[in-house]
Amino acid sequence: MARSERTDLPAKLRVAPGKPYRLRDPDAARVFGWERAAAETVTAENLRRLGELQMKMYADARHALLVVLQAIDGGGKDSTIRRVFGAFNPQGCNVVAFKAPSSEELSRDFLWRVHRHVPSRGSVTAFNRSHYEDVLVARVDSLVPKTVWERRYAQINDFERMLAESGTRVVKIFLHISHKEQKLRFEERLASREKQWKFDPADLDKRKRWVAYRQAFETALGRCSTAHAPWYAIPADRKWFRDLAVSQILRQELESLPLEWPKPSFDPTKIRVV
Repeated sequence: MARSERTDLPAKLRVAPGKPYRLRDPDAARVFGWERAAAETVTAENLRRLGELQMKMYADARHALLVVLQAIDGGGKDSTIRRVFGAFNPQGCNVVAFKAPSSEELSRDFLWRVHRHVPSRGSVTAFNRSHYEDVLVARVDSLVPKTVWERRYAQINDFERMLAESGTRVVKIFLHISHKEQKLRFEERLASREKQWKFDPADLDKRKRWVAYRQAFETALGRCSTAHAPWYAIPADRKWFRDLAVSQILRQELESLPLEWPKPSFDPTKIRVV
């Protein structure tokens, strides 16, 4: 695979700002000409490089990286975190999983619970689900009136713009799987004693509302992909391609930051270690 093709992959997966976006089942299996062996080789190199870039960002201490992971149930958020974010030093990387909001969280604005978990300068944070649940589940399950969730797209864009202007790079990744692949993954969970704990019978109710959830995701991707906080739609039926795409995107995003090794407050040439 030529280098130009590797560097073009994030651009192919980035959701264009300000345009309607459509999620189609056939797109979930696309690999853009990649073969598994080549993809796994490049993924390994990307993971090595991510470790280097995180260390430099940690030392630089002027920037932070927030990665938002969203997917339909069974989309692979947990395995993506395990495979890709394992490249980062745990001292500078945090993973926050958002469940149903608590009574305290419900008593505040919907962004309160996520804002307090954004990364500090020099660190990386991955959101497993996020503030987008408030325009996904809240919309499909009618947890709030349409007039409320409709306003949230603009509020999310303003929130993410503020983070970007404060030195936090926001990267949003949607893991796109097909209806057929979700069925296979649910069946795999049910058949495996080691995976049954991950299965929630309520997921079958959500599966029945596949079209409604897909439409909610399409709206979120189309209305909230911006230059300062882009969405990337990752074909995730094939896990090896998913890992390649996510690692390539994060590598490109970190390499785009003006990271510098800090200058020491002393003259190293005058230090003698005895």
